[in-house]
Amino acid sequence: MILYLDTSALVKLYAEEIGSEVVRRAVADAGLVATSLLSYAEARSALARKHRGEEITRSTLNRLRQEFERDWERLHLLPVDEALVRKAGNLTEEHALRALDALHLATADALQAVLRTTVTFACFDGALNAAAKTRGLASLK
Repeated sequence: MILYLDTSALVKLYAEEIGSEVVRRAVADAGLVATSLLSYAEARSALARKHRGEEITRSTLNRLRQEFERDWERLHLLPVDEALVRKAGNLTEEHALRALDALHLATADALQAVLRTTVTFACFDGALNAAAKTRGLASLK
């Protein structure tokens, strides 16, 4: 399986949330795990937000950040370029998506087109999952 992680799925590898076990199993079973370069800033922001919201301690944040940094190099990282940003702009209108959600969808869709095989799209947002389905991406759930 080719697995694309949006940031909501990526964070579940580190923070215990509903869906964490599903994502961990999918990553373990995948032949390739990909994400967008933009996931780095989004994931770091999400972990820091958990600390600010007192969901996790400072020491837990530090441990999760170290784990994330270690694993980041193992992911297949997909770049963001002008063509992708323009495609995402179209997807925001077509599917009523937020900008970064549309960038994740555009990235996964482009990966699927290049590989010419179905990509499983891991995300925990209903609207984004629905849009991914229309693009022919498989759903993790």
